[in-house]
Amino acid sequence: MPPVSKRVRTYDSAKTRTAVLAQFTAVRTAVDTLTPEQLALPTRLGEWTVRDLSAHLSMVLGMLLRHLDRPAPPEVEIALLDWPFSTADAATAVDEATRGLAAEADPGELFARVAERIGPELAKTPGDRPVPTRSGPLRLDDFMVTRCVELIVHTDDLNDATGLDIPYDRQALAACTRMLADALAVKAPGGAVEVRIPPYAVVQCVEGPRHTRGTPPNVVETDPLTWIRLATGRTGWAEALDAAKVSASGERADLAPLLPILS
Repeated sequence: MPPVSKRVRTYDSAKTRTAVLAQFTAVRTAVDTLTPEQLALPTRLGEWTVRDLSAHLSMVLGMLLRHLDRPAPPEVEIALLDWPFSTADAATAVDEATRGLAAEADPGELFARVAERIGPELAKTPGDRPVPTRSGPLRLDDFMVTRCVELIVHTDDLNDATGLDIPYDRQALAACTRMLADALAVKAPGGAVEVRIPPYAVVQCVEGPRHTRGTPPNVVETDPLTWIRLATGRTGWAEALDAAKVSASGERADLAPLLPILS
């Protein structure tokens, strides 16, 4: 099990880029198999159908291509862990863009457009290039970590809606898990509760007495996908406890007031 996070986590640029491309390819392969009936199915994302969700998944990297086609912002303005707390403000704009794209072309065509260009564009773009986000420019290397989050979260949404078994790239799943765990520690700083998400992350959070050695008095443990569903509101805290998907010990080990993190 990895050590408890105490410093800002770093991500290997090459591994992250490879993971993003691998997950994007896995989703594209699955989307190409969807029938018109499957594309019309509902999802757990409000009024979005599978067609809308598929269009959004193509946007995860399609949006990056549009940014790279334009002049770079003059400087980076936000850090990676600012991003999870800015997504809710963009929900309406994202919904409108997604619906517009879904009406423009079939999902397979949308993915093909992106797949043709994304590899070469990333290969020639340095990791410190500022990339616009709705909250301010972010380093490309950090932006790619957010792409791991988007791709893993929405791959899970697509699996849920269609019954497909699209694989989760291990590196992308690890990055998504770690980023959302670190965001929890930012949202509730402290050392009273240890949150374990083996094999990818351990963080301490919540104000109170800090644990230093031995078995912590307040421990939460779960698996990566359950954690991601909790952190994004796909699963409720009580629901996960009842299903024995989460173990929580100690009087402070109730994360319900802190969830979701990303919405």
